[in-house]
Amino acid sequence: MPKLAIQAIGSQQERGFEAARQVALVVGASLFVALCAHITIPLPFTPVPLTVQNFGVLLVGLLLGSRRGFAALALYLAEGAMGMPVFSPVGPGGIAHLLGPTGGFLLAYPLVAWLAGFIMEHGRKTFARAAMGGLLGEVVLFTGGLTWLAVLTHSVAQAFRWGLYWFLFAEVIKVMMAAGIAVRWQRRSGAQQ
Repeated sequence: MPKLAIQAIGSQQERGFEAARQVALVVGASLFVALCAHITIPLPFTPVPLTVQNFGVLLVGLLLGSRRGFAALALYLAEGAMGMPVFSPVGPGGIAHLLGPTGGFLLAYPLVAWLAGFIMEHGRKTFARAAMGGLLGEVVLFTGGLTWLAVLTHSVAQAFRWGLYWFLFAEVIKVMMAAGIAVRWQRRSGAQQ
């Protein structure tokens, strides 16, 4: 009987450690995206800055998977809404940042991470799969961002000028980098197990 009690306590401790590890991964991922948000280049012809943030969102989704990626980006939005300095420094911060020109992009982040992670989870962890997950995530990202810009500007053409054309080349690079890093990380962590 005492052996069963010791096994039950050990099992509870293992579950507790695993839960703490999962929480640490989600919190760490939200902070990684916040760090990426601060690598920003303001552009004089658009209120939407060029930032590494989207790369961070894709990488989090591809590495953590759909559920943890979604949770990390939902936490990131909650941190920003509470006024923590996690959003790009180009902008007002807090709730006002979510209602500003980049709000549609920001609010799409949990879905972007979820979709990239979901695609990566369902199949072989190849560069093509990761790139497809990143590309489809970008489609969701720009759908949200451009829709919000169109609402703010009352012009689809203006939304595209401010939120799409200047960013396409950089987004292709971000998708390729995130896919490459994610696949390499998956292979390395799979080889170590």
